[in-house]
Amino acid sequence: LFSSSDGQSFSAFGRIYSGTIKPSQRVRVLGENYTPEDDEDVTVCTVKSVAIPRGRERVEVASAGPGNWVLVDGIDHAVSKTATVTGLVEGDEKEGEEICIFKPLAFAQAGYEPVIKLAVEPLNPAELPKMVEGLRRISKSYPMAKTRVEESGEHVLFGTGELYLDCVMHDLRHTYSDAIEVKVADPIVAFRETVVETSCVKCFSETPNKRNKLTIIAEPLDEGLAEILQAGKIDLNKWPNKKTSHFFQSQYNYDLLSSRSIWALGPTPTHGPNILINDTLPSETPPNLLSACRSSITQGFQWATRDGPLCEEPVRATKIKILDATLADKPVHRGGGQIIPTARRTVHSALLTAYPRLMEPVLRVEIISPGDIVRAIQPVVMKRRGHIVRTVPVAGSPFSCTTAFLPAVDSFGFETDVRTYTQGQANVHSVFDHWAIVPGDPIDESIVLHPLEPSPLNALAREFLVKTRRRKGLSDDVNVARYLDEGVRKSLLEME
Repeated sequence: LFSSSDGQSFSAFGRIYSGTIKPSQRVRVLGENYTPEDDEDVTVCTVKSVAIPRGRERVEVASAGPGNWVLVDGIDHAVSKTATVTGLVEGDEKEGEEICIFKPLAFAQAGYEPVIKLAVEPLNPAELPKMVEGLRRISKSYPMAKTRVEESGEHVLFGTGELYLDCVMHDLRHTYSDAIEVKVADPIVAFRETVVETSCVKCFSETPNKRNKLTIIAEPLDEGLAEILQAGKIDLNKWPNKKTSHFFQSQYNYDLLSSRSIWALGPTPTHGPNILINDTLPSETPPNLLSACRSSITQGFQWATRDGPLCEEPVRATKIKILDATLADKPVHRGGGQIIPTARRTVHSALLTAYPRLMEPVLRVEIISPGDIVRAIQPVVMKRRGHIVRTVPVAGSPFSCTTAFLPAVDSFGFETDVRTYTQGQANVHSVFDHWAIVPGDPIDESIVLHPLEPSPLNALAREFLVKTRRRKGLSDDVNVARYLDEGVRKSLLEME
C-alpha cells in the first residue's frame, strides 16, 4: 500500500495475473486470514480508479489486463498489509473450484516478525482516537510494523530496529495523525519462553465439571526444527499424513507412532514453532472420544503457547505431548468451555515443571571500518554482552568487515557508541539473526535484584522476567500453584 501525499488514503499496488480490472468494477478483496473453509475475511469493494505507476507520476487508464503492475484506489480500507483481489461476477470461476489467496509476505532475513517494542501514548488523552487511527495507517504503510493493545491498556508498536521505529514515529507524528503530540517509552524487546528439560512430573488437570482429565508433559523441540516450522516449510493442513510422518522420521528420528500423531502447530496453525503430539494409547483412551475433542485441545494448546506462563510472552521450541485423556461419554459434558481452558492450564503446568527459560533476540551486526581501528570496536561489543565472530578485509578497499552477535536488549545506542569510539569512521548495519536463552533461572526467587544497579549475568533472566511482568501489570513472581492441580503439587513436594 502506498499512501497519498496527505496520508489519509492508500493506493494498492499489485500485479494482474488474469482478467481485467477497470474503474467502477465491483471486486472481492480476500484478506490474509481467508481460507476456502472460512470466508469471514472477505470484503466487497468498488474500484475508484486504476493507474499505471511511472516513477513520481501515475497515468490513469480505462482498464488494465494481465501482466500489468497497477495502482488501485478504493480498496485500501479492506487491505491490512496484503490481499488477493478477485472478480465479483458469478460464473467467472469454474463450478466447484476453490479460490485461494496468494501467500502473505514473509521476511525471512528479519526473523519473520519484529522484535523491538515501543509503547506510545498521546500527550493529550482526548487525541487517543487520532493516534489509534494513525497506528492503523502505520500498520498498512510499513510491511513489518505491527500494533497491539496490551491488557494493561497501553498501545505497543513493533518494529525491527531503532532506525525503523524512528521512521515510523516520524510518520505517525507528522503524516498519519494530524500532527498530534505522542509520548514514547524506552524501547524494549520481545521475549520468548521455552523449556530446557522434560517435565519432571506428569501434569494433569480436571475440567470444572470433574468429568474430564488431561495429562500432558513438555519437552524441548529438536534443534533447528523451530526455524523450519516458523518458515512454513511444513504444512500439516495440506501435507498428507504419510508425507508428514516420513519427514519427521527421516529428518528427526521420530518413531512411527509419534510421527503420525502430530496434531497441530502453535501458537499459529501454519507457522507456529511448537508442536502438539497425541501420545496416548488406543487401549487406554478411546480414539473416537479423543478425536471429538481434538479441536478444543488444539485451541487450548495454541492459546497456552500464545501467552506463556512466565510473562505472557509467546512460547517457542517446545514439544507438548498428551499422555492420557479421560473424557466424558456425553458431548454436553466435554464441550469447548470445559476442555479449552483445562488444556491451556495443563500445558502451562507442564511448561513450568520442565525448567522454563526466557529467550531473547540476538542481532547480527556488521561493522564496516578501516582495518587499523578494528581493535577499538571490540570493547564496545564486549561491554554489551556481544562477541565478534570474524573480521575479513573488503576486497579492493582499505576497509574491513567485522561481524558480531549482539543481544537486541543491549543494542540500543550501540551505533552511536561505535561512531564515538571510532570518530565516525565506522558504519553499522544490524539485522535479527536468532533467538538465544537468557542466562539464569527466571523463577529463582532467591535472586535479589538491586535497583539502579546492573544485575550479574546469572540474574539477567530474573531481571527481565520481573520487569516484563511489572510492565504488563502482573505480580513480580509466577504463581506456580495457580496452574498445578493438588495431585501434581503433592508429587513435586515428594520429589523435593
